[in-house]
Amino acid sequence: MVRFSNSTTSSKSSIFIALALAIATLYLGRQIFIPLALALVLTFLLTPLVSVLEKCRLGRVPAVLVVLVFCFALAAGVGWEVAGQLLDITGHIRDYKTNLEETLRSLHPPTDGALGQATATVRELNKELASIPGQAAAHSPSDGAPHPTRPVPVQVAAPPSNFVQDLRALLGPLAGPVETTAIVVIFTAFMLIKREDLRNRMIRLGGQGQLTVMTQALDDASRRLSRYLLLQFLVNAGYGALFGVGLYFVRVPHALLWGILAALLRLIPYVGTFIAAAFPMAMALAVFPGWNHVLLIFGMFLVLELIIANMIEPWLYGAHTGISALAILVAAVFWSMLWGPVGLILSTPLTVCLMLIGRYVPQLSFLEVILGDEPVLSPEQIFYQRLLAMDQDEARYIAEAQLQNKSLESLYETVLIPALRLAEEDRHSDVLGERTSEFIAQTTRELIDDLGDRAMQRDRPEEASGGGLSSARRVGGIVCLPARDEADELVGMMFAQILRQAGYGASYLPIGTVNDMLEQVKGGDFRIAYVSALPPFAVGQARSLCKRLRERFPELVIVIGLWKFAGGVPKAQERVGASCANAVATTFSEGLLQVGRLSNLDRADILEKSKTVGLEKSKSVGDDDQDRQTGSLQNEAAV
Repeated sequence: MVRFSNSTTSSKSSIFIALALAIATLYLGRQIFIPLALALVLTFLLTPLVSVLEKCRLGRVPAVLVVLVFCFALAAGVGWEVAGQLLDITGHIRDYKTNLEETLRSLHPPTDGALGQATATVRELNKELASIPGQAAAHSPSDGAPHPTRPVPVQVAAPPSNFVQDLRALLGPLAGPVETTAIVVIFTAFMLIKREDLRNRMIRLGGQGQLTVMTQALDDASRRLSRYLLLQFLVNAGYGALFGVGLYFVRVPHALLWGILAALLRLIPYVGTFIAAAFPMAMALAVFPGWNHVLLIFGMFLVLELIIANMIEPWLYGAHTGISALAILVAAVFWSMLWGPVGLILSTPLTVCLMLIGRYVPQLSFLEVILGDEPVLSPEQIFYQRLLAMDQDEARYIAEAQLQNKSLESLYETVLIPALRLAEEDRHSDVLGERTSEFIAQTTRELIDDLGDRAMQRDRPEEASGGGLSSARRVGGIVCLPARDEADELVGMMFAQILRQAGYGASYLPIGTVNDMLEQVKGGDFRIAYVSALPPFAVGQARSLCKRLRERFPELVIVIGLWKFAGGVPKAQERVGASCANAVATTFSEGLLQVGRLSNLDRADILEKSKTVGLEKSKSVGDDDQDRQTGSLQNEAAV
């Protein structure tokens, strides 16, 4: 055990060391990895266009060249227009100065008010405090020492520059982006042309035995990223077009520039849209008097963002990204700190790749847990976790939320019974304290009572008020007995509710001694007895109670409910044996079916069939195949 723990710790340490080295490599080699990542994203975005041209009988290389030339021409045209409008804005800044000052002056508080007087007082105090050091220096005693003099800087006239130097000074700041753009274009062209070869090499790197896993991972990544990037491009382009058209009708100058800027900045998660809306609002402040145009632009931005973010994007994207909202925000901060603005733009596609790696690489499965948006806990685990935390309100809320999409029977079988089974496993392992165990049982009991009453009032209001009791008794009395402990009693309580909801006269017995339960069965007019057992701990007690019932009440139809038993009815029959029970059920639906079959037998038939089943069972001891046959004959005889 210690060796296993040490190996697990060593494996986790190795993973974290590898992650730290990977992050350091990405940061130190960002001049190479940034163009490579940009090229990879562009490859996923442009692959559908290249495929369309290839289907039109155009070769791979000509299709790639056509797509790249078209994209380059489109980007150059848009960039030229944006640069022209930016230069126009800078040329008219002085024209906007007066109007902007008046607008900002309107925000200042009045000087005759309380806030204005307080501001003037603080300003005067600051002036007096700032003048004290100067006055102290002026009145300091002089010792006759000469004051140090500052050296006078001498300016040397620079030689006149030539055209080459001016061009170098002009293009110097653009050298880096131009170089990066050229590398990205070259990488993208080669990735588009050799994409099958790159795919095969990635599969080969995964190993010979990982062919299926790597194929699934690459197909999933290409499908998710290609669709997401294409849809994001279309959504952002539509958003920018609508925003620009709206600004044009509002008469904001340079509407095309602000529309393009909105489409580009929307690539930045969460904050990009607000930055995009701030620029035209500032322009409206500078151009138009008052705040009417600013409020109009903000309203237009708000309506567009609400419609697209809450209706269009969920409908188009769906689950194509699979990343949680918090993971997108954290990834944006992480990649922006690692690679700057480019990392901020690439944060979502890169995070999708990391999430898919965590999905298909078992050693990195924590990445999918951290980054993915799929629930990491099943409903029964969440319900049980809230019970462990003694949060009764949230546990009830989880059950009621599940009941909105499920029937009462499905809620019991998929949420409450698995949660009780988890509690029983923890209790038998001495993990669950007595106080917590009592709280879980009491909370579950109250929830079952509440949900059962509401379901009965909704589906069978006449029986909820007591009017349907006589008709239920004509079907035959049914009693549910717990096999071992309180968990079996709670499941029997659930099944009794399901039976009453289906129109049967059913009740359940609380947990007690076997003799007490047998006396209660004797005092009631019951034809069918269900022994409720929650595997794996109550199987032996269920078999023992079934034998006691058979000895005491030979005419009683006995069914053992091994709820959620692995292997279904055949395995459950083999585990219980066919000598004591008339039938075995593992789900509520099977239990209802058995009740419908067994309730039509009279007492003589039940007694005779029970003897026949016991005789056939005794003849087939030691033969597994005969055991299975006998189990099926037993059910057939009971019917």
